[in-house]
Amino acid sequence: MRSNIKYFLMLIFLAFVIQFVFSLGNRERETVVQVSGVVRLVGFNPFPELVITDDEFDWYIAREEMNKLHDLQHRAVTIEGRKTITELFFANGMSAGIRRELSNIRIITIY
Repeated sequence: MRSNIKYFLMLIFLAFVIQFVFSLGNRERETVVQVSGVVRLVGFNPFPELVITDDEFDWYIAREEMNKLHDLQHRAVTIEGRKTITELFFANGMSAGIRRELSNIRIITIY
């Protein structure tokens, strides 16, 4: 009986160690970037989102930062912000793509 408890506790410890190692990898995916593109409003009420579209990607603006760019819709801007990349999944586990989000933004240039 004691050996079963011992193996169970070792399994829980191993699960925490694996989770910790994978969480370290996620931190590397947050960096500060500079993005130039057109500000667009996408989505429907009550949850519209602001997006900056550059030559390659759509960069979603974090909700708390939307007020900084709301009046600049359909204009080209250059901003700097903290990039967070999240992989999205369908309910069946298949990849649904990558979401690139910017937070802590600072407007550099308005064209």
